[in-house]
Amino acid sequence: MEIERTRQILIEAALPHIAFDGWTDTSLRAAAADAGIEESLARNAFPGGPSELIEAFSRDIDRRMLAELAKSDLAEMRMRDRIYTGVRIRLELLTPHREAVGRGLSFLALPIHAPLAAKCLYRSVDAIWHAAGDTATDYDFYTKRLLLSGVYSSTVLFWLNDRSEGGAETWAFLGRRIDDALRLGGTVGKMAGTLLDLPDRLLEGGLGGRPRRHWRQATPQ
Repeated sequence: MEIERTRQILIEAALPHIAFDGWTDTSLRAAAADAGIEESLARNAFPGGPSELIEAFSRDIDRRMLAELAKSDLAEMRMRDRIYTGVRIRLELLTPHREAVGRGLSFLALPIHAPLAAKCLYRSVDAIWHAAGDTATDYDFYTKRLLLSGVYSSTVLFWLNDRSEGGAETWAFLGRRIDDALRLGGTVGKMAGTLLDLPDRLLEGGLGGRPRRHWRQATPQ
């Protein structure tokens, strides 16, 4: 518990420095100095350095997003509005740290950090879908998360440069992207469902000779 508290203090202390120095050891050292934490303890809290720091920040925002969503009356909303609310809340939580987020995107854009970028993005969109009440276990599970990843990523890029009052243009953009994703998701779902319902003889001849039962077994359960 003590190390978790130390990590939280360092994240908060590092954010003002990250806006100028990026997600670097320099920011982490400055955070330790500001918080009165010995540098050795800071390194022990984040042995992975800036990479571990940015992942911890992403996790913290996800945690706070879920706490805010728990206060919302999601049960009374359409699924589309639940997803919209989740993305919007997460971006609103990030708004005070816009510069740090921009620096974070540059950090994660480096090829060496691609696995971390994918990990953080997947964790966030998965958390939003679960909070929205998604119970999919078939191909829809992956389709939904893939589509929301695109929605979230494009909205973040738009949000970074949006200076409209109250972020109005970002929220309108987000609404359009979600509507587009839902239409695309419906089309993909129908195509997959149609394929799974094709007669065995067609699947045997058109899918490299694989019987229909093998195709169904390949669908996550």
